[in-house]
Amino acid sequence: MKISPLKSALLTVGVLVFGAENLSAQEDKTTLSQDVKFEQLLAEKRKINTSITVNDRYKIQIYNGDSENAKKALIDFKKEFKSLDGTIVFSTPVYKVWVGNFRSRIEAERSLSDLRKKYPNALLIKPNK
Repeated sequence: MKISPLKSALLTVGVLVFGAENLSAQEDKTTLSQDVKFEQLLAEKRKINTSITVNDRYKIQIYNGDSENAKKALIDFKKEFKSLDGTIVFSTPVYKVWVGNFRSRIEAERSLSDLRKKYPNALLIKPNK
């Protein structure tokens, strides 16, 4: 027995229409459970972000170049100078490694003289926001 294309199409449409009757969309009941530690971490991050001031602090730039070498320079720096913090800053098109967070120029210059022994191209900067 051969089914004509018209009957086949009507049969398909009929199955889809009657089959769709039993389908339902998702319910709008959503429950969000959030760990208490997440809120504590978020509050701590907000507190740290407000305390970071760039304008009134001096930094020392020890590297200026591509991303991979900037990462290597920062890792090498952290191994040798554990008391100073460091970060990589992207300033199109180069990556810079900035270290330290000095309140006064005199304090920064003392560290700069020590750092120049290993990083002869290090320079003192006072970045702006």
